[in-house]
Amino acid sequence: MSSGMQTPGQPATDAQVAAAKTALDAHVRDTIQWHFNPETGTPFWLDFVAKQGWDPRKDVKTFEDLVRFGEFQDEWLRGGPVQRWIPKGLAGQPAYVFETGGTTGIPKSRVAIADFRTDYELFSDTLPEEYFPKGANWLMLGPSGPRRLRLSVEHLAQYRGGICFCVDLDPRWVIKLIKKGWTEHLEAYKDHVIEQAVSILSAGHDIKCMFTTPKLLEALALRLEKDGTSIRKAGITGIFGGGTEFTPQWNRFAHEELLDGAYLTPTYGNTLMGLAASSPTGPFNNYKISYYAPQPRAVVQVVDFDDANKLVGVGETGRVKLTTLTREFFVPGFLERDEGEREAPYEKYPWDGVSGVRPYRGFASSTTVGVY
Repeated sequence: MSSGMQTPGQPATDAQVAAAKTALDAHVRDTIQWHFNPETGTPFWLDFVAKQGWDPRKDVKTFEDLVRFGEFQDEWLRGGPVQRWIPKGLAGQPAYVFETGGTTGIPKSRVAIADFRTDYELFSDTLPEEYFPKGANWLMLGPSGPRRLRLSVEHLAQYRGGICFCVDLDPRWVIKLIKKGWTEHLEAYKDHVIEQAVSILSAGHDIKCMFTTPKLLEALALRLEKDGTSIRKAGITGIFGGGTEFTPQWNRFAHEELLDGAYLTPTYGNTLMGLAASSPTGPFNNYKISYYAPQPRAVVQVVDFDDANKLVGVGETGRVKLTTLTREFFVPGFLERDEGEREAPYEKYPWDGVSGVRPYRGFASSTTVGVY
């Protein structure tokens, strides 16, 4: 087995970019027809346009036309009834509720039927089998409870022919401990989570793959080192990680000090978007991480801080703006709590990406980053 190091990718050609744009516009039209048809549409959106007095099915032809919806309001996803987000065309199917936030006040909810499975099956195709072997078992070392992640990683493991082992972790409690300044309790809780992981890894379950966050990966590696072993010696060959703490500095540190040859693929995801995979990262680009949304199902743009309808230039800094376009869920123009730099299209993902993802400066002082 080689060292887990990645090799550089190539920029997208003009033809690849144009083809992706054509596919996106066609997908937008299809999504709009579905969500705004009185027979199949989503109750929330049918009510919304009835008050607005225009018909998206006639007026939206391209992705750019979605600007007519204005900015999607965070508050629309807080509180219920959540059924208003289930399209009539999907009524009666078993549905899941996934939550995001909720550290203070009512959490935002997203209803999903099969989207999370589709997203993770698409992501599965990006994983190199050398490090994420089919049939291998997985460890889910991340948030549990009402979040999308646990069910999604479990589905990823099953889709690839393995079984997923999970720990119990409540990030809302972690954030409360941080805010209260209870560092002793925080360390004890972190130890409790890591002990669960060490116990699973030492139980002979043949676990080769893992999902985790930067802070937990570091804590696990240090704990294993203390026990005289390492991530790699514990059997892990491939790690899929997520969280805004994935800085180039931390990425370099992980490769040089923690991984012991295991392969690490950073991702950027949330309850609304699904999963943005990363282009190759390593010494060749100073460990910079660039994320690309799963177009056409989701689109990430980096927009001007003062004008959310204006893209910044490639390499420039702006706020992350998300549009979700699936049959289950339509969210146009959602301004994320993140900022970053706009990245040029890449051969595998011939559309804009984002790098340097970090908390949006307008919220940064009030945002507590817990296990991420």
